Amino acid sequence: MSLAFDEFGRPFIIIREQEKKSRVKGIEAVKSNIQAAKAVSRVLRTSLGPKGMDKMLQGPDGDIVITNDGATILEQMEVENQIGKLLVELSKSQDHEIGDGTTGVTVMAGALLEQAEDLLDRGIHPLRIAEGYEMACKVALQRLDEIATTYEFSVEQHESLVKTCMTTLSSKIVGRHKRELAEMCVQAVLAVADLERRDVNLDLIKLDGKVGGRLEDTALVKGIVLDKDMSHPQMPKELHDVKIAILTCPFEPPKPKTKHKVDISSVEQFESLRQQEQQYFLDMVQQCKDSGATLVICQWGFDDEANHLLMHNDLPAVRWVGGVELELLALATGARIVPRFQELAASKLGYAKSVKEISFGTTRDRMLLIEGTPNSRAVTIFVRGGNKMMIEETKRSLHDALCVARNLVRDNRIVYGGGAAEMACSGLGSCALSLAEDSGLPPIESLTEVKTRQMQEGNPYLGVDCNDVGTNDMREQNVFETLIGKKQQLMLATQVCKMILKIDDVIKPAEYE
Repeated sequence: MSLAFDEFGRPFIIIREQEKKSRVKGIEAVKSNIQAAKAVSRVLRTSLGPKGMDKMLQGPDGDIVITNDGATILEQMEVENQIGKLLVELSKSQDHEIGDGTTGVTVMAGALLEQAEDLLDRGIHPLRIAEGYEMACKVALQRLDEIATTYEFSVEQHESLVKTCMTTLSSKIVGRHKRELAEMCVQAVLAVADLERRDVNLDLIKLDGKVGGRLEDTALVKGIVLDKDMSHPQMPKELHDVKIAILTCPFEPPKPKTKHKVDISSVEQFESLRQQEQQYFLDMVQQCKDSGATLVICQWGFDDEANHLLMHNDLPAVRWVGGVELELLALATGARIVPRFQELAASKLGYAKSVKEISFGTTRDRMLLIEGTPNSRAVTIFVRGGNKMMIEETKRSLHDALCVARNLVRDNRIVYGGGAAEMACSGLGSCALSLAEDSGLPPIESLTEVKTRQMQEGNPYLGVDCNDVGTNDMREQNVFETLIGKKQQLMLATQVCKMILKIDDVIKPAEYE
């Protein structure tokens, strides 16, 4: 910016690089924003439903991700357009709040904006359209409350939770094993759930995986799986009735905090220093033994001498265990994390019925399985699969199913899937249209037929028969979705549309030649 004067001595400001900026105003700005949002939404339309296709995304460093999870696809796509980024944030919000329905919410937002384009062409003001959407959203939410069904469940009778998780998993790559995986997810959620407070802490459920084996080998472990092995190859591979000490202090002699230098001028002095170091290690090992510990789990590494002494004193140990895993271990075993050897005591030890080292295939991969912990509110779902991409996608699918089970514990009301809930709300046919299209059905005929039957029979549970079962009644097909998930989809999609419709001026730096 610089200051100049005209011929009458009046000052005016010259803003540099003004000619390099591009600017779109008014209705053109709204329309260009809608086009950008529609482009992003169109990418995800083919990934919707049980017959939805997967996307292969290659990262900047050559990593490949294969997924049909809406939030993951948009995150990996690296969208440059600012309006496109709003839709990426939209799917992230759905993922963080609900955990499922990330593809549906983006398709819904794209369809709402597509309808807004027709209304703009008729000369209706964007704000009127936005306000209309807001009012329509309230009516649709009321309708969802009316058609929702309450599903009762208990720890013993949890079939309804399993069926809802199966609906989520049916659109994933793991769909052929949805029954077994859905049962695992429900058992995991009920193991950590506080049913009185209707709350579930998903941090207590750990998703771990190892390449090799088959998807059918995936198991629910009532305990913790650590991707570590015993620190010394000659330590026992299986322990029973284990008392566990969890340490965050290293098995090393203390080091002065300031810079220092040790002058050694004779063999005797060197020998004295070596013996003192060894005594440190002996004292540390003895303090662990005196506390009654039969297994030491340490956050840091060991000196070779410390490792050797631990083995000779029959004290198995595990090193380099991460902070998050240490906390989970402490929760599950009832141990206290000890920061100094001097503080070790019997009262700070945890307990596990068994700790064993398991190995996989012909590789040297080993893991520790810690089972029979007194506080079984920490569980692990251990995923197996043919390759890394398969395991990562299975983990994402299981995370969605876990979130659905958690949402049902919080609010046990459901609506029916297959586009039934959207069509019952009138005018929200985009998701049902995409489902029919992805399933190879004639989209408009399928939608019209189902909508007509809904109106004639007064049955809001009729949806698109994606799997060609022979019935459109979603109750018979057991296709359920959580009410809070569906409500969140409508509210978030409406909010984003309102935000995009209110933008009437886009100023951005021009592209460099």
